[in-house]
Amino acid sequence: MTRVDRAILVSRADPAEVDRLAADLTALGVRAGRDLLVHCSMRRMGPVAGGPATLLAALRRVAGPAATVVVPAQTAGNSPTSPAFRAATEGLDAAGRAAYEARLPGFDPATTPSEGMGIFAEYLRRQPGAARSGHPLTSFAAIGRRAAEFTAVHDLDCHLGERSPLGRLYRAGAAVLLLGVDYTRCTALHLAEYRPEARRPAGPPPQRAYRCYVLVAGRRERRDFLAPSLDMSDFSALGAAIDAGLPVGRGLVGSAPTRLLDLRDAVDFATTWMAGHRRP
Repeated sequence: MTRVDRAILVSRADPAEVDRLAADLTALGVRAGRDLLVHCSMRRMGPVAGGPATLLAALRRVAGPAATVVVPAQTAGNSPTSPAFRAATEGLDAAGRAAYEARLPGFDPATTPSEGMGIFAEYLRRQPGAARSGHPLTSFAAIGRRAAEFTAVHDLDCHLGERSPLGRLYRAGAAVLLLGVDYTRCTALHLAEYRPEARRPAGPPPQRAYRCYVLVAGRRERRDFLAPSLDMSDFSALGAAIDAGLPVGRGLVGSAPTRLLDLRDAVDFATTWMAGHRRP
């Protein structure tokens, strides 16, 4: 059993801690009725009685029943084109890599754990009533009034673009909560890379080949597709520009430095910034 599994099994919201975190979120600017895309490191928050259950209860109390909470639920363990696969098979010959690939599990949105997304994201994904998008590499999970709507469309060739949950969150006027993490974890900024306006003078993002495995009616099937090769190497610089150029709520949630920003404003800003700063 992993640390995430153990934390989720024992997680039960603590009323006093819910009050404390709810006050922090309110002071930061989280408001009722606004959908939230949450990137979270609970380790940065310090000790939180009740762990992820407490944080989710606080978020839902402040955001209210009309809001939906969304988290990344990404997976790379089913793809031989992922950096995780390359690291795991470094030093193996072709036969060894093929044997390793043959053992890769197929992605099932109902049961496949997220990878590297943190305790909170995995806790939310497992909650009754949560929905998850169907992309085998870059899925999102959501809970709340619009969970099914936000996760309904996630095309295979559109990891983090308009035909993903990010496109719907943009149109819904959602906010982004960076709780204990920096802009390099802000998946919403990738949405700007798909915008034609961001491609001058660098041109469109290069396409690359992807391969992964999915479960269909219990049977493992291979999927090959082309999609943009996304680039987060300049997100720290982009984030500094966002902090300087946009109204960004800043404060502590628990002990974690946290930012709250408008998703649409951030993506529009990133689109213009990329057009001026990225080079061919």
